[in-house]
Amino acid sequence: MSANAMLEGLPFGAATRNPFNYSKVEQIGRDNSTAWLTTTEIANQLNLFGDTSQDTYLASLELAVRQAIEDYLGLSIFPVSYRVWYGIESLSASPLSLDLPEISQNANSALAGVTITSLKYYTNAFPAATVTVDASQYYYDTSGNKLIVLSLPNDINTTMTAPIVLDYATVANPLAAYRVIKQAGLLLFTHLYNNRSNTTEKRLDDIPFGVAALLRPYKPLVM
Repeated sequence: MSANAMLEGLPFGAATRNPFNYSKVEQIGRDNSTAWLTTTEIANQLNLFGDTSQDTYLASLELAVRQAIEDYLGLSIFPVSYRVWYGIESLSASPLSLDLPEISQNANSALAGVTITSLKYYTNAFPAATVTVDASQYYYDTSGNKLIVLSLPNDINTTMTAPIVLDYATVANPLAAYRVIKQAGLLLFTHLYNNRSNTTEKRLDDIPFGVAALLRPYKPLVM
């Protein structure tokens, strides 16, 4: 690609792209069983010492709290799997750059933010068949949250809307271990435990250092 194209910000070829070049994204896997908040932390928070009668309910509530924190901050307390689809317009540059919609912050470069499961494409056969691209043909760019692909064969389906399919998983985020994040989780846990209906006759106010206030410094800004 020419220097002029880079300067002009060619939509799918430039080093910086806005909007991102994926067609759609699906969440295909999520941890629905592993506990984040410990039973001891929950018992201390709720003052439920020696009471095991609510263990099943508390376990399900803990799971809901953990996933709510993940969704609010966009971080992975435990790995989350995604499937991303790309159209042939994403093939305008060489090497190819495939943007990832969800990633995981991590100071440890060895963890790289994501784990690539597979990269596939649909062929021009009728009906279309899928071919898996060898892992030696791509790598994850931690600086740009994208997959850089050396090349793809020329038999990619040109009729399908999004014939390129990437499966990957975010890695666990180190922020999940921060005490302020866990305290926000415990506050949310307490709220859901004490309010088991969507309505109330009482006037409720947020406390100054409530869930949102504790989490706000760690929520990424959307530009």
